[in-house]
Amino acid sequence: MKNLKTLTLAILALSFYSFTTMIDKKVDTEQSTVKWVGKKVTGQHEGTIKLESGSLQFDGKTLTGGNFVIDMTSITVTDIEGKGKANLEGHLKSDDFFGVEKHNKATFTVTKVNKLDDKNHDIYGNLTIKGITKPIKFTMSVEDNSATAKVIVDRSKFDVRYGSPSFFNDLKDKAIYDDFELFVTLSF
Repeated sequence: MKNLKTLTLAILALSFYSFTTMIDKKVDTEQSTVKWVGKKVTGQHEGTIKLESGSLQFDGKTLTGGNFVIDMTSITVTDIEGKGKANLEGHLKSDDFFGVEKHNKATFTVTKVNKLDDKNHDIYGNLTIKGITKPIKFTMSVEDNSATAKVIVDRSKFDVRYGSPSFFNDLKDKAIYDDFELFVTLSF
């Protein structure tokens, strides 16, 4: 009788497990985009950065996790051309900003997902830039085989100091705001 109960419990457990469908959806890095906007007292600049890899995890249709690797060497500026563009891209890649020679990858790992409605989710995770890992939170909208999010990152938390009023006094109109925005569109 004891063996029958154990067998019944095992069958029920396996049946329940078979109804959950854990799916790992790989992000199409060629079709996905990450646009950045950095603002300063006197204006702003914008550009792109590429995902090296990424995936979202689902339990059926419910988003449960994700992991991403960002290619920091791919930072480009899209709002200016010529020498100014080349200078700014070089500066963003330098140790003044993201130090891509030493830190050529950034990562983001989802640690928690709260479903808000059929499309929207609060995403909690760990972002690593320049070898420094900090928690961040943002809202992501998932529909069919795509997802979008606006992510605000405080660069001062990742030791990105250049022109930061958090580290330097008297910058006046030379100050660059600590928060920068990422507009993420994922295809999978």
